[in-house]
Amino acid sequence: MKPAPQTLHHIIAISLAGMIVGLVAAFATAGFVELVQYLNDRLFISALSRENLPAGELAMITIAVLTIGGLIVGLLLHYTVSSKAPLGPADTIFALQLHERLPAPGSGLSSTLASILSLGCGASVGQYGPLVYLGTLVGQISNRLPFGLPYLRSITIACGVAAAISTAFNAPIAALIFTHEVILRHYSLRMFTAVTVASACGYFVANVVFDHPPLFLFDIDGSFRAIEFLLFAIEGVACGVLAVLLMKSLKYCARLSARVKIPAPLKPMLAGFVTALIALQVPEVLGAGQDVFREAILGNSYSADSLLLILSAKMLVTVICIGFGFAGGVIFPSMLIGVLFGALFALLVPELLLDSYSGVSDYAICGMVAIMSPVIGAPMTALLLVFEMTRNYEITIAAMVAVVFANLIASIWYGRSLYDQQLAGRGIDLSLGRERAYLMHHKVGEHLRDCLPVLSQRASLAEASAQMSTRQTASLVIVDEQQCYLGVLLQPQLVGLDAGNSIATIELQTLPHFTEQTSIWDAMQVMRSYLGEAIAVVDAANGRYLGAMPESAVINAYLDATEELRREEHEI
Repeated sequence: MKPAPQTLHHIIAISLAGMIVGLVAAFATAGFVELVQYLNDRLFISALSRENLPAGELAMITIAVLTIGGLIVGLLLHYTVSSKAPLGPADTIFALQLHERLPAPGSGLSSTLASILSLGCGASVGQYGPLVYLGTLVGQISNRLPFGLPYLRSITIACGVAAAISTAFNAPIAALIFTHEVILRHYSLRMFTAVTVASACGYFVANVVFDHPPLFLFDIDGSFRAIEFLLFAIEGVACGVLAVLLMKSLKYCARLSARVKIPAPLKPMLAGFVTALIALQVPEVLGAGQDVFREAILGNSYSADSLLLILSAKMLVTVICIGFGFAGGVIFPSMLIGVLFGALFALLVPELLLDSYSGVSDYAICGMVAIMSPVIGAPMTALLLVFEMTRNYEITIAAMVAVVFANLIASIWYGRSLYDQQLAGRGIDLSLGRERAYLMHHKVGEHLRDCLPVLSQRASLAEASAQMSTRQTASLVIVDEQQCYLGVLLQPQLVGLDAGNSIATIELQTLPHFTEQTSIWDAMQVMRSYLGEAIAVVDAANGRYLGAMPESAVINAYLDATEELRREEHEI
């Protein structure tokens, strides 16, 4: 049976969208990474560039680069980004889950440039969060191409994210799952096809066009004693606690930054100065820290004391840099902190309990994903990343044990992820599913009806009776001279009263009412036990009557929302 022309068109369009967006995002990602590395070398951030500088000159350069870099980043974000803050994965999730507009491409470009400068001048932030938004930006711009697909914006953004992560990590399978697990949160066939093509394009660009080796590829033996799986579980519990500490510290530092009484553009400069002072004693905290990552995961370069010092310093400067406004992500910092902790755990716990064990590298890898996965809410992505990094099934099983316990602890004490908590701060709760979050985001002010007649309290009861008869309703909304809502007059209240009296002589019914900011979800809960014709909606600021919300409007809003989400997830 031949495919219908429309189906064939969709197949071609989906594949083409994935390929075009994937290639553009992959090249943009490669440029991002190369530019950061160039700045690290030119600004004496990388270890190799710092080797031959005199101590006094190195100290002055480090302080100047981070302080001035922080000032430039702060000014750039404040004056060229609409939100006056870096854009990241939470913004992408918000836009896709709730079908909201993204900031203008100009804001996205400025935020990306701020991330490049932050990483280039040595701020302790990650590059993968900004790369997620770089992929989002490519998808946002590509949405204007005439592919002729439904939900094109969601498709192109998902393709951009997958290609960016695939190129940067050289891990196409993990990138594919990350996009569905963290960004889309569903697995429709349409999306899966396009994202797979885009992720493969990212891998092609990284390996064929630029011939980049995998960023982190290790030859791990992966042979364990049975008792070590208990140690991996213990490590997972400890990593879960550390992940919660990291996420809560980030939130606390952001609040602390808001209380600091200095202009917002100067806050990254302050963070840069503090980071520089710490870096003079612990230079391993500078930048993303790929070199430290490699050395720690191999287990040959650092003693337990050194690992503890670097771990503590890295957590501190990461919290300060992100909390005080440097542009960057948390994915790689959480990975590096996990590697440092895992290596420290290996040097302390197994050596005390066992006469022989598998080695530092195995515990470092388990620590890496056991902290990263609860921070970004992506346990499946973490496991696939381990497999693609090591090509070893046994170490993936060990990582699975650590990841399970880490996510269990973090979910109990904190929640699903840092991104979900950032969205919760905007009033968006994704913990109970996309449908409820969508309904909580959309407000009754979008569905107002003129279904209840309105009268002034100065009107007579005869006028009220006439209005009820004309409009065939049993209730009236009563307002004052400023059109402020006073209550509802019901038909049974008119029985036996003098028709010449004014409405002001009657005690009005104080029935439930909404404001324009009441969510559809909350309206549904109220109307479950409400028997009237409609519920009044008033302005939250001044109490003026705006309109009414009948039960049919709430039902229609609910059905429209669920149908929209189901169509996005299940149509091919």
